[in-house]
Amino acid sequence: MADRVHPAPLRRPTTTSTPPPPPPGASYIVHVPKDQVLRVPPPDRARRYRKLAARPARRLLLRRACCGACCAFFLLLVLAAAFVGAVYLVFRPRAPSFSVASLSIDARGLLLGDASLPVRIDADVRADNGANRKTGVDYRGGGQVAVSYSSVELARGRWPAFYQGPRNVTVVSMPLTGQENGGVAMLTEEQRGGLAAEAAAGAVPLTVEAWVPVQVRLGKVLRTWTVDVWARCEVTVDKLAGQAAAANKGCTVKVKPLWWWW
Repeated sequence: MADRVHPAPLRRPTTTSTPPPPPPGASYIVHVPKDQVLRVPPPDRARRYRKLAARPARRLLLRRACCGACCAFFLLLVLAAAFVGAVYLVFRPRAPSFSVASLSIDARGLLLGDASLPVRIDADVRADNGANRKTGVDYRGGGQVAVSYSSVELARGRWPAFYQGPRNVTVVSMPLTGQENGGVAMLTEEQRGGLAAEAAAGAVPLTVEAWVPVQVRLGKVLRTWTVDVWARCEVTVDKLAGQAAAANKGCTVKVKPLWWWW
């Protein structure tokens, strides 16, 4: 008898198994190339991002503005220095010289100790602008002139207003009057004794001081601002009554705003 053949059971084809879906809330790490990253801030931080991004630009503009202002200021200084140097080289300004030409003194009250006799002085001051060829001096009104002895003021008067041209010498006459006490009450006994001895010897030291506002004219166009001039002259007179001979010991002139000239 023939053997009975039983059919073999069918086998199912093997298939690749798929992983189960991830649970909810899981996270992944995704690697993206740097050139493909979009640098866009989230909406909630976009305003802060714009402020932070604008800071370098503001600083750059501020630096440029400061540098420009400094350069402009330095350029103005250079131009001003060049202009002043050119003016100085063209006009060569020099300070005028001063001296006391003569003094007519009536100071009997000082010698007699009588305060009812005020001191009267007629002063002639010589202003010499001969050193300047192209520079004139415009003496403005309001100046004062005073004569003192041993730091005690004896008489005071006004400096007249006038214009002194280049290479000009002008003698200015000024009447000076003392206070009601004539300076007698201000002098000590020791000063009175020294004054009498010096008058007897014919050598009385006096100080003539002047304060005058002036303007400097450079040519016919340029003119400086008004500055104050202080002049101080030390003189010696031979007497205190009548026309006295004045011996000048020297005069000094000071003008702070024009120190480079005076």
